[in-house]
Amino acid sequence: MHAGLARQLGRPAGLAGRLVGLMMNRRNRRTITAAVDALAPSEGAVVADIGFGGGVGVELLLDRVGAAGRVHAVEVSSAMLSRAARRFRDEIADGRLSLHAASLTDLPLRAAALDGAITINTIYFIADQHRAFSELARVLQGSGRAVIGLADPEWMSGLPTTPHGFRLRPVADVMDAATRAGLHVHEDRRIGSEPHPYHLLVVSPAGSAVSA
Repeated sequence: MHAGLARQLGRPAGLAGRLVGLMMNRRNRRTITAAVDALAPSEGAVVADIGFGGGVGVELLLDRVGAAGRVHAVEVSSAMLSRAARRFRDEIADGRLSLHAASLTDLPLRAAALDGAITINTIYFIADQHRAFSELARVLQGSGRAVIGLADPEWMSGLPTTPHGFRLRPVADVMDAATRAGLHVHEDRRIGSEPHPYHLLVVSPAGSAVSA
């Protein structure tokens, strides 16, 4: 059972995947809202939610960037992409939202395409951090920023689903990998109480005006 749930969390599929998407929306809304607040996109910005899951981040980003902005929603799960296509069909028709079947390690976006991005709870399912963070650095404008969200690895190590495909890394190691891939880490914003808070890593391309 735990192995099955872990697979669904990594790549929701079928009816069970749709139910997992609803669960993720409820469970992660506070964290994703905090991530969008940390990103602070302006009206008219071009932003992305990479690994959007149940879609609550897509909804929040659409609200923040307004009618003149654009959101790219990237996801590996066909079930979540189909759900988003139904839920956001008006925004897609208006050209405000584009859905992409892709991973953080191979983003279907041109260089410097984004003013900002969030990627929440994706790092556990990625083997090659350097490639993922290099892609993030590539698609961000020099003045852009991204928010990488991950739960405290010590807390996650006690969950029954974690042994089934989750890659846990110390937060310091994740920050180091981001730096080596060309990102400057501005802040480790912590959500929730100690000793196991949720981490929002606010990053931007190294050498940009934002990171000065």
